[in-house]
Amino acid sequence: MRKKGYTLLAAAAIMLLCGCGNKEQASTENVAAGTTAADSVVNTEAEDRTAKDTEQVTEETSASASTEGAAAASLSDGTYMARFETDGSMFHVNETMNGKGILTVSGGKMMIHLVMPSKNTVNLFVGLADDAKKDGAELLQPTVEKVTYSDGTTEEVNAFDLPVPVLEQEYDVALIGTKGKWYDHKVKVTDPEPYEGSREDAGEIRDGEYTIEASVEGGTGKAAISSPAKLSIAGGRMTLQVEWSSPHYDYMIVDGEKYLPVNKEGNSVFLIPVKDVEKDMTVIADTTAMSEPHEIEYVLHLNPGTLK
Repeated sequence: MRKKGYTLLAAAAIMLLCGCGNKEQASTENVAAGTTAADSVVNTEAEDRTAKDTEQVTEETSASASTEGAAAASLSDGTYMARFETDGSMFHVNETMNGKGILTVSGGKMMIHLVMPSKNTVNLFVGLADDAKKDGAELLQPTVEKVTYSDGTTEEVNAFDLPVPVLEQEYDVALIGTKGKWYDHKVKVTDPEPYEGSREDAGEIRDGEYTIEASVEGGTGKAAISSPAKLSIAGGRMTLQVEWSSPHYDYMIVDGEKYLPVNKEGNSVFLIPVKDVEKDMTVIADTTAMSEPHEIEYVLHLNPGTLK
């Protein structure tokens, strides 16, 4: 009887231990199952946020593209004369074009025809120089055109048809010259006005009254002239009104010809001829501000990009 009692107690103990083990295992499994479910919820929420972010970026990109296309949409199909601005003095249009180019709008796409100063610009590229160097880059090829300068001389130069993705805003354009080096530039096309002429007469400055930014260098550096200055054109001849910052100039000499002031009171004002707004002029102005009259040589600079 004693042995049988011990056996029953041992069996009960074993069953109790097994029961505890099953509960612990079930609890562990439940915890694991709960963790997996929670992780699943978190991951789903993260995926939803990522999808929404992607949709937002796509919408913003589409809106940006629509904004860029709006500039072209605001212009009817046709031909315009527009101002072409750049960030570098070495990259500009030919002086006969007065800082402008012919803008063509067709089907919402814009293209500006640029006549260059020479043949030194070999290719243009819409974008950055690093991208222009890559295989398969679409480089703009030049055409050769003849220009006639104000002194009657002619020259063959390169011209390009440059795409315009947006008006009134800067965009990237790279260029390569005869030395084989690419340069980055920022350009901007502004102020389009309807144009009915041809490329041949696009650079002609018609008779009328204009203004242009002007400055002088030389002497003590204290003298200056009013800017913008008035520029009159009649019969193809250009006359610039030069108003000095002093009343003590009694004459000017331009290309060997002497010019007297056109006023008697206030700062000295002269009307002098201009052959080319793209080229600096060496002039002489005589001042009576010193103990004796003294002729001073100055360099007169005009900014053709500001002619209007």
